[in-house]
Amino acid sequence: MKFTKMHGLGNDYVYVDAIHQRLDDLNELARRVSDRHFGIGGDGLICIFPSEVADFRMRMFNADGSEGEMCGNGIRCVGKFVYDKGMTDKTTVTVETLGGIKTLKLSVEEGKVALVTVDMGVPEVERPVEIGVNGNRYTGIAVSMGNPHFVVQVDDVDAMNLPAVGPGFEHHEMFPNRTNTEFIRVVSPREIQMRVWERGSGETLACGTGACASLAAMATAGLVEREVTVHLLGGDLYIRWDEGDGYIYMTGPAATVFEGELAD
Repeated sequence: MKFTKMHGLGNDYVYVDAIHQRLDDLNELARRVSDRHFGIGGDGLICIFPSEVADFRMRMFNADGSEGEMCGNGIRCVGKFVYDKGMTDKTTVTVETLGGIKTLKLSVEEGKVALVTVDMGVPEVERPVEIGVNGNRYTGIAVSMGNPHFVVQVDDVDAMNLPAVGPGFEHHEMFPNRTNTEFIRVVSPREIQMRVWERGSGETLACGTGACASLAAMATAGLVEREVTVHLLGGDLYIRWDEGDGYIYMTGPAATVFEGELAD
C-alpha cells in the first residue's frame, strides 16, 4: 500500500489514494498505521475515494479505528494531496464527507498547494450547559460542525491536564456518540487560545473543526468577533463566520512530510 504522511499544523494523518488502490478493513488499517511505535504514526488514517456527488470523497478514521464525520486539518491536506499528485488541476475542489460536501479553495505556490480555505458549513450552536467530570463542574457549549464538539472556557489553557480530564468529556453520558472537546481562553475579541481532546485520538496539536466550533460558540455568546485567529499547539488557523450566508470559512496550511509503501 502506497501512502503519504501529511499534517495540518501538526495534526498528522496517513493519506492513501483509494481510487487506484484497493483497501480492506479500514478500521483495522487505521489502528495499524496510526501506531507511532509499530506503524507509520499519526492521529489517524484518511482515504481518498471517487465520488458521485463531488470531485472526491474523503473517509477519515481516528487512531483507535473509529470513523469520524469530518476533519478540518485533514481535508486541507486532501486538497493538497489531489492537486500536488495531479489528480485534479482545479483550484476549487469539492470533497464529499460524512459531514456533507465541503468546498476547498487552493492557494498554489510554485506548483504546490501551500494554503487551503475550506467552506466548513453552517454551525449548529446549543445553549450553555453544565456537566460534571472527575468531580468538577464545567460549563460548555455543544456545537456541531458536521461532527460533535463541546467548547469549554478555562482560565489557564496551558495548565489543563488533558489526558486526565479529556476522556471524561469524550465518554460523558451527555454525548452518546462521544465528542471532541475544546478547552479555550478568549485572548481578545479577535484571538482564541485552544487545546483539544479529539474523540478517538486523544490530544492533538490542532483541530480545524474544533477551531470553527470555538469561534461559533464564543461569537454566539458575544465574546469574540466573527473573524478570529485561533492559536493551537501546532500553529494558527484563521476562521471567519460570514454574516451573509452563515457559513464558517477556515484557512490554514497543509504540508507533506514523506511518502512510502507499507509492507504486508
